[in-house]
Amino acid sequence: MNSIKQRDIPLYIYHAGQCDPKKCTGRKMARFELARLFDKVSKLPRSAILMDPFAEKALSPADNPGRGIIVLDCSWEEVERVFPELEKLDLQHRALPYLLAGNPVNFGRPLKLNSAEAFAAALYILGYKEQAEKVLSKFNWGHSFLELNHEPLEDYSKARNSTEIVEIQSHYI
Repeated sequence: MNSIKQRDIPLYIYHAGQCDPKKCTGRKMARFELARLFDKVSKLPRSAILMDPFAEKALSPADNPGRGIIVLDCSWEEVERVFPELEKLDLQHRALPYLLAGNPVNFGRPLKLNSAEAFAAALYILGYKEQAEKVLSKFNWGHSFLELNHEPLEDYSKARNSTEIVEIQSHYI
């Protein structure tokens, strides 16, 4: 029986250069060629999904990640200043549902995900679980994120649309 290998979704990072280089998950992902870094908003690919914590619509399996996923890599203190710059682009803005951080800086804190966790969550929800695991495998805490969020990620990955994601999320908040 032939099994068709799922092609990886392209991952892009708008890197604002604000984080500690030693703890930067975006730079580490780029070093391992798991994502491409961009330092200019104008260079980001159009029609991709932008993981945006301020988006009105939640990411769901109904979204088409064909053009890739973009994560903003900046400090949480700067996120509100940087996101309006990205509003001008032709991107699909989507928010991640309720999840807990598994990284050592924000461990157990809701919605305080780093770039690698945001990518992994998006990939998992979209049905690219192997790619999500591959992203997290480069971090010694990566398994913690998947263990902490296994049940909600499984539930989110079975939703049909954004509305169902929001309904499922209400069980975890």
